Amino acid sequence: MRINQYTLGELYESDLGLIRTWRNSKRVRAVMYSDAVISYDEHMNWYNRIKNSEETIVKVLYYLNKPIGFVNLTKIDKVNRTCYWGFYIGDERAPKGSGTIMGYLALEYIFETLAARKVCAEILGYNNVSISYHKKLGFVEEGCLRKHVYKQGELTDVRLMAHFAEHWKLIKETLREGIRRYERR
Repeated sequence: MRINQYTLGELYESDLGLIRTWRNSKRVRAVMYSDAVISYDEHMNWYNRIKNSEETIVKVLYYLNKPIGFVNLTKIDKVNRTCYWGFYIGDERAPKGSGTIMGYLALEYIFETLAARKVCAEILGYNNVSISYHKKLGFVEEGCLRKHVYKQGELTDVRLMAHFAEHWKLIKETLREGIRRYERR
C-alpha cells in the first residue's frame, strides 16, 4: 500500500448504489447521527440536493481506482473559510491504513484546494476510535454538546473537534512521513 495508489475523486452517479450500501451498513450507521436505513428515494433526493451545492462537496476515496471510502464536506462557508467533515471507509476489505490516508488526502484538499482555515468535526461521545483518529490527524477538542442526540434510545454526547490551516502547515510533513514509514513495512 502506497499513498500514490489512492486518490480522492469525484462522486459519480454510478457510485450512488455502492455509497448507499456502505451508508446503510450497520457498521457505518452506528457512528452516524441518524442510524435509520436510507431508502433509494431519500438517497437520490440527497444526491440531487448536493450535486450542485456550493455548501457541500462529496469525494470518494479510490484505492487502485476502486472506490473504498467516502468524504462529505458540509456547511462550507466561503466568507469565514470553514467547513465540517464526515467520512467513512465503506469497503471492509480496504487495506490497513486506508483511513489515515483518506484523512490526509481530505485535509490536504480542505486546506490547500478549498483554502479553508478551519475544519470542524462532530463525533458521537462514545466513538473513541474516531476521537483518537482525529487527534492523530491534528484535531483539537473544542467542546462537548451534552446529551445531544438519541442513539439506541439514549441521549448521547457529541464531541466537537477542529483542525486549523496553520496547524496543518506544521504537521503535514510529519503525517506524510508517518504514512511513508507505514508503507515501508
